Amino acid sequence: MNKLILVTGGTGYIGSHTVVELMNEGFDVVIIDNLSNSEKSVLDGIAEITGRRPYFEQFDICDKEKLDNFFRVYKKLDAIIHFAAFKAVGESIEKPLSYYQNNLVSLMNLLKGMNDYNVPYIVFSSSCTVYGEPDELPVTEQAPIKVANSPYGNTKQISEEIIKDTVDVNHNLKAIALRYFNPIGAHNSALIGELPVGVPDNLVPFITQTAIGIRDELKVFGNDYNTPDGSAIRDYINVVDLAKAHVVSVKRMLEDKCKSNVEFFNLGTGKGSSVLEIINAFEKATGEKLTYKIVDRRVGDVESVYADTKFANEELGWKAETGLEETLLSAWSWEKYIRNK
Repeated sequence: MNKLILVTGGTGYIGSHTVVELMNEGFDVVIIDNLSNSEKSVLDGIAEITGRRPYFEQFDICDKEKLDNFFRVYKKLDAIIHFAAFKAVGESIEKPLSYYQNNLVSLMNLLKGMNDYNVPYIVFSSSCTVYGEPDELPVTEQAPIKVANSPYGNTKQISEEIIKDTVDVNHNLKAIALRYFNPIGAHNSALIGELPVGVPDNLVPFITQTAIGIRDELKVFGNDYNTPDGSAIRDYINVVDLAKAHVVSVKRMLEDKCKSNVEFFNLGTGKGSSVLEIINAFEKATGEKLTYKIVDRRVGDVESVYADTKFANEELGWKAETGLEETLLSAWSWEKYIRNK
């Protein structure tokens, strides 16, 4: 019998790519998503890529009664991967209560359900935002957790604390928190990818929407940072590479290879790229010329952050493999696909 994995937020950007990788590895998957920031048609793309369709339940996991009913129906869950959360830094500054309500209540409901219904393992979608403006680069898992620059970042810090406190007293539970850097790109089939609702908050979908003519110009938030070209630096990781790390993490727990009840891993490439470097790489990869304008810095942004990947590479047994230009080309292929549907 195949292992059954629950993926919350599984029709979202990273969630959908992770569902594909799980199914390609032979897992059965059930998705819970309220479709607040995704579309049900994503299931068609998953099915076309994998030849199978995941189970799907549409509701908000902040609704504890509905989640309890779900756990009663799906009695044989082997693990959970938890993506379902609000994730826009700027929006979180404008709507902090919405972020705390959604991101923390959903997690607490899941952990309570895991304990009540004997689901032993959870992989948590965390973020490099927990490091804030780091003291040293590249950032290791031992770097101090800084005061968050945004309510979004704070929800990730608090969520990690909630998970740690919960597994410390519930020894039947184990957790792995994956601290992402900046996921970009799309599946190489161009059948699934990043599909932001409204104006994109992330750089690459704004780039592709500008290149295809949906946006008049790209805004570069600041050119006065203490970086080689003045624009902010991030560690951009291919979304399929990122998705595969979740599969590796699930297998690690199922095979009882965890060294402690909760583990933390940085997921990045180990290389920082500036906003202007990403623009140049996109133009080189696609042959498209971008119109962009330098504007003021954005509240909540840090200057420079990129991962030390040694621990994830050696201990988790995972490594990012896809190059930047190939990743940007996949994002462009996805953008063209969805506009021509």
